[in-house]
Amino acid sequence: MIIRNWMQPHPITVTSETLVSEAKQLITDNNLHALPVVDNRKLRGLITRANCLRAGHFVSKTQNVDEFNFFTNRLRVRDIMVRRPATVDADDTMEHCLEKGRELGAGQFPVLDKGEVVGIISANEVFSLAAHFLGAWEKRSGVTLAPMVLEAGMIGKISDLVEGSGAVVKAIYPISKVEPPLYQEQQEKKVIVRFHAGDMKAVIKALEAGGFAVLESVEALH
Repeated sequence: MIIRNWMQPHPITVTSETLVSEAKQLITDNNLHALPVVDNRKLRGLITRANCLRAGHFVSKTQNVDEFNFFTNRLRVRDIMVRRPATVDADDTMEHCLEKGRELGAGQFPVLDKGEVVGIISANEVFSLAAHFLGAWEKRSGVTLAPMVLEAGMIGKISDLVEGSGAVVKAIYPISKVEPPLYQEQQEKKVIVRFHAGDMKAVIKALEAGGFAVLESVEALH
């Protein structure tokens, strides 16, 4: 999965000379987390919703007319932006993006292609990705199987058992609790199975008869 296929393309940008009050309005009006700061087609920084809220909160707390006028008419993006923000490349993978976000504690990245900003990827896109994986709009039913070491043929066996009960498998996701650098291929993983089924009890019965413990089940609302 390549970032350019999941990012928000053609993002709204501001220059370092833009007033913070204007940037804040853009972020609010467009429900954004951040705006790339671009001068002469080069990324100079990132101004976030949190930056703007902190600046606005300070002004409202002081209740000083001069401070308010400065915030409204003089404070520039360059004064509060994040300089040299972490970025990702448009041809990087989503896996790389998620790992980098975890390592840095970052909620959004400008996306570069040959040094120019071509997109932004944030929590909005990550939630969308998760929703696609889980079939949030498809009304899928699902079960979570107890942790197991996935040996050869196990995924196929799980799929056969579910479909043998009359369901139609839509996705299977092995999930590990352990994160890099401790991650190992041969560790126990929970297995999430998403499917369309008319009889959830039949699916659970088939899986348990096949030797798999079902931790939880979610039936789609029709």
